Amino acid sequence: MASEATLKLLAQSDVPAGGARRFDPRRHPWWAALAAALAVVATWVATGTTPIALVFLWQWTPALLRGLLTNIEISVLAMALGTVAGLVVGAVSLSPLGPLRMVTRWYVQFFRNAPVLVLIYFTTYVFPFELHLAGWSVPFPDWLKVVVGLALPTSAVVAEIFRGAVQSIPSAQWEAAQSLAFMRGQIFRLVVLPQCLRRMLPSWMNLYASITMSTALASLVGAHDVVDTAQIASNTVARTDFTVLVYVTLLAVFFAYCYPIARATRALERRHARH
Repeated sequence: MASEATLKLLAQSDVPAGGARRFDPRRHPWWAALAAALAVVATWVATGTTPIALVFLWQWTPALLRGLLTNIEISVLAMALGTVAGLVVGAVSLSPLGPLRMVTRWYVQFFRNAPVLVLIYFTTYVFPFELHLAGWSVPFPDWLKVVVGLALPTSAVVAEIFRGAVQSIPSAQWEAAQSLAFMRGQIFRLVVLPQCLRRMLPSWMNLYASITMSTALASLVGAHDVVDTAQIASNTVARTDFTVLVYVTLLAVFFAYCYPIARATRALERRHARH
């Protein structure tokens, strides 16, 4: 009976009786697609029939990667700045003082409901191109203005994420900590914040992926990012097939960067649901 049950389990699983795991393309479609694409490219190279659009794309790949690095820098800085500001706003929104809560509520509602493109244009044309501080002229480039424009809605969303995480902590934990003579600051630092960080992380990661995709708007205000590089490449090569290929490549690049973040977010959500 035991041997029959074992054979039945092996038949239902992907592991054959010999112990080696069998590759199932239905469960790993992206690896199968990558293998097929590599096979096609290898055939083109071996036969010397590589499409001219791919040749141009290969020549422009270093420039596109440098532009992508600019997008990543903008997203990381905007997320860092927005997270710090959002945690401060979120903490103030939990203040027992009514006027402070009202100010933070209006701040959150305003920047959460403002279009990202409008905020980017706002920061681009409101802030000067140079800051004069104590006789020094500090340049304020366009990409840094985009960072500020993306950090504003980020801070509003992070504030709401933080407030929701704090309010999700059961009141019994607050009462238990108060019964142990913990001060309000100690309760936040030792009891609430460690749990909030775990609850905030999936939403925070989703927000970072969204901000990364929004960095594609940076080219509209003069930032030399990957989209601006693709536009320059398209105008330089001046071929319809290359234009289509370069923008399909942009879609693939953003997908390849953001999709692992989405998968990690889902994994964290499942882990949080179990615990």
